Amino acid sequence: MHVLLMLTYYRPHTSGLTIYAERLARGLARRGHQVTILTSHYRRNLPLVEELDGVRVVRSRVLFRISKGVIMPAIGFQAWKYVREADVVSLHLPQFDAAGAAFRGRLLRKPTVLTYHCDLKLPGGPFNWTVNQTVHVMNALAGLFTHRVVAYTQDFAEHSPYLRRFAGKLRIIPPPVELPNAGPSGAAAFARMHNPENKHPLIGMAARLASEKGVEVLLNAFPRILERYPDARILFAGQYRNVIGERAYARRLEPLIHRYEENGQWKFLGVLPPLHMAAFYPILDVLTVPSLNSTESFGLVQVEAMLNSVPCVASDLPGVRQPVLQTGMGEIAPIGDAEGLAEALLKVLDHRMIYLRPRAEIAARFSTERTVLEYEALFEELLES
Repeated sequence: MHVLLMLTYYRPHTSGLTIYAERLARGLARRGHQVTILTSHYRRNLPLVEELDGVRVVRSRVLFRISKGVIMPAIGFQAWKYVREADVVSLHLPQFDAAGAAFRGRLLRKPTVLTYHCDLKLPGGPFNWTVNQTVHVMNALAGLFTHRVVAYTQDFAEHSPYLRRFAGKLRIIPPPVELPNAGPSGAAAFARMHNPENKHPLIGMAARLASEKGVEVLLNAFPRILERYPDARILFAGQYRNVIGERAYARRLEPLIHRYEENGQWKFLGVLPPLHMAAFYPILDVLTVPSLNSTESFGLVQVEAMLNSVPCVASDLPGVRQPVLQTGMGEIAPIGDAEGLAEALLKVLDHRMIYLRPRAEIAARFSTERTVLEYEALFEELLES
């Protein structure tokens, strides 16, 4: 079948949503399906059309930005073309343009599936409030027009006002998780590069430097951890410079981060390719996901870490707490509570071995193959009906 995936940002942009879409697209292509990505030309040095890993990527020109969003005047015309070509349409929200694509899917009688990754919550202010409300309306219209709505977990679906509205269309599909095997030599080389003195413990965070990720909670929890583990270090993997819509947030955190950097207690690793991420996880003692709100709905990095025998500490957010609750590999921390995060991290660091589980047990729950097969079954079900 020919599947059209539509989302605002695609690779090389890095976020949980783009990684999810990339894994789904490549997995469908590997199974012999024709896959087209319709997304934004958010960076001028990217080609407007290219093929990546057997997937056709079409990028629509961006006229201007509104906060984290993009305005693409030609996206409507392109949506007509590519929805008409497709057998099935897969929309990935939050996305301003999804309503128009879902409406086209209805008119052209193309089965349309909406995957709701997370809520959109921009920083305060009247302008951002207006943007938020506009996107909420467009997301609601997309949900009305689409045939099925996919969520990662029942936990997130039950706590999401948006997903509760479309409970009759809901399908739960676990997210795709995959990671190459760096091997002992790869992890050892990575450790020599980023932890040459073999200081322990190593606390990892893998995210963008963005306000919803709760970086300041970890920063404020760190002094308590240093009281018990003076040699502790934090390794931050992910984009930390020029994150779209987050420059003011980065400037606010910069003084405290810089102080830890000077002391050798904090290190930015930048965006790591998959093989380097596979080497990053094994050198950690614990990974933390201290996210603050429903813009985070799961945290794929937790499962990636668990596959490398690394326990996790996650916020007590719907969906985000599920990897720990389902596997037992870690602790849950109160949302936005630095003291609570420190307590949970120390509990894991003090008794790390009791949180470990067999890799096969984790892989059986979460894999790209399982996700792709469930989407494929859903697409075929809709095509038949």
